[in-house]
Amino acid sequence: MDDLVQESFLRIWKTHATTPIRSAKAFLFQVARHLAVDLLRRNTVSPIGGVTDLATLTVLDEKPDAAEVAFCREELVFLAQAIHALPPRCREIVVLRKIKCLPQKEIAKLLGLSEQTVQVQVLRGVKRIEDFLRRHGVER
Repeated sequence: MDDLVQESFLRIWKTHATTPIRSAKAFLFQVARHLAVDLLRRNTVSPIGGVTDLATLTVLDEKPDAAEVAFCREELVFLAQAIHALPPRCREIVVLRKIKCLPQKEIAKLLGLSEQTVQVQVLRGVKRIEDFLRRHGVER
């Protein structure tokens, strides 16, 4: 409390040295009120707690960082190359089944093949793609 009174008089003295004060009493109460509010603000406990180890914080933004984005793009390039390296008919079937998500029965009807042939081509295509990606260091 003594600090508050002392700070009030100090501010009045500094202000009086540069600017005339019309009502010392009104000015004193105004300064004291501002200082009291400032003191209350400083003494109010913040709802935010201090953290010593930033690694323990949970992150709200779960977007991938730049390195992860670059890595994913590189993987996509390899995946596109792997698909492109498939024989044409196998590539067509794999794209229809795995990328466009068409049912096996519909692909068979669309291409005039048996469902068994579509299934075999999808399995072979996926195996070749996995081998291609593994050779290029992409493993999941």
